Amino acid sequence: MSPSAVGCFVADGGCACLAKENGDVRAVGNCKSSDSYCDHCGCGSADLSSLPVFSCSSSSLWSDSTRLSESGKLWRILVASAKGFTIGAGLKGGLSLFSVLAGLKRRKALASLGKKGVITNRDAISMALKETLRYGLFLGTFAGTFVSIDEIIGNLAGHRRTARWRALVAGALAGPSMLLTGLNTQHKTLAIYIFMRAAVLASRCGIESKRLGHICKPLTWSYGDIFLMCLSSSQILSAYVLKQDSLPPSFRSFLNTHGGKDTVILEGLKSFILGMPSNKFNAIEKYYQTKGAHVKLDPGMKTPCTIIHGNQSCGGHFLSFIIEGYKRALPVYLPVYLIPALIVHRQGLMNRPYEILARGLLGTARSSLFLSVYCASAWIWTCLTARTFQKINVPLVAVATFLTGLALAIEKKSRRIEISLYCLARGIESFFSCMTDLGYLPQSLNFKRADVIVFSLSTSIIMHCYAQERAVFRSKYLNVLDWVFGVPPPPCETPRCKNGKQD
Repeated sequence: MSPSAVGCFVADGGCACLAKENGDVRAVGNCKSSDSYCDHCGCGSADLSSLPVFSCSSSSLWSDSTRLSESGKLWRILVASAKGFTIGAGLKGGLSLFSVLAGLKRRKALASLGKKGVITNRDAISMALKETLRYGLFLGTFAGTFVSIDEIIGNLAGHRRTARWRALVAGALAGPSMLLTGLNTQHKTLAIYIFMRAAVLASRCGIESKRLGHICKPLTWSYGDIFLMCLSSSQILSAYVLKQDSLPPSFRSFLNTHGGKDTVILEGLKSFILGMPSNKFNAIEKYYQTKGAHVKLDPGMKTPCTIIHGNQSCGGHFLSFIIEGYKRALPVYLPVYLIPALIVHRQGLMNRPYEILARGLLGTARSSLFLSVYCASAWIWTCLTARTFQKINVPLVAVATFLTGLALAIEKKSRRIEISLYCLARGIESFFSCMTDLGYLPQSLNFKRADVIVFSLSTSIIMHCYAQERAVFRSKYLNVLDWVFGVPPPPCETPRCKNGKQD
């Protein structure tokens, strides 16, 4: 007696197909969630409407939502908005918390010196709370808007018919949610970074494409991430010394903290590189005296080594800087590893907490070493380049800071592309800012909210890839996206298909 299909039991990995034989119901096979037709239960066929469908997956919101009532779809929108808010507020709040704690000592010292314009701890906490709320509303609104538009288009025009372009439109229309972070707050760096992420996903799609695979082949170069980091470092670190106003304020503050040099040193180094009068040498000598070092700067010197590290040797300064830089880097990377562990590995954290926490601590230690070596190598490469050519100028600074990017090799391979893209976004912004100030780019190209346009275009590409080209994502990002938006339903799970129709 052949078994007769009685239903499709939907689970995370696909559907377990049930059949009735001799009065007993048993599993006869399964189909992957990406299959358009199930050989066991007939999922996708015209008689699917007669089969009962059960679900045991609470995490697959997207596939479940296709079977929900109107109130259920509204619930899906609310859940996505809440989860988006949680991620936005959690990430920004965690970073703001460490920023406030890191600045407590500095603000106290400045206040004790009677300096005017120094923000109080209360003001710093208030600003951190406002930023946390804004970013929470931004991501919450983005998630809710995307899910709402996805549901509306699917209901009006059919899930199956709109499957290839629905997420593209929804992602673009959800992009202006960025305005909730502040109507007058520009986010060029964030927009460029998200655009870089979209470009990476698009390039991965191109690599897999039969028509474009040969064109995108160079993008598979193993050390492309390090090369991008070197390019980014050449612009970022040169600007850090020569033109800090071309860098975003928050990133400039980050470099001033981890660069480990007082503004007096940076101003003197800038004057020396540009060949300007050495009227800042006295201030540098006094600065080193406050540190217990007696330094005498020679106006006719060829290299900036004495300006950079006083009477220390280049090698000695490199080693001591790594130790001090490591202490400064640890508070930066603790939230970077801790917060994602609570979101991405939330289930594994309950089952194997020691393993996940150990990996987080190891990642924190490794990334902190990278940041300290990166900053230390910026100074020693500058010294070595100047000693080699017995002079220093803007092109040589660009060469020295290009080599600094090699420090990225310390990082884990999976994180290299993230860091290089993060820095590339800031490097591009700084480069165009410098070109505009030098008169090479007209001011008319500065659209008022170009960041929103670029961000919307990027999220359109990213969400389309999420819905249609899931293989181009790394699993950890898919986990987060699935948690917020849900897994896109296979064709046999759309409502009209389940009623035996093609929409």
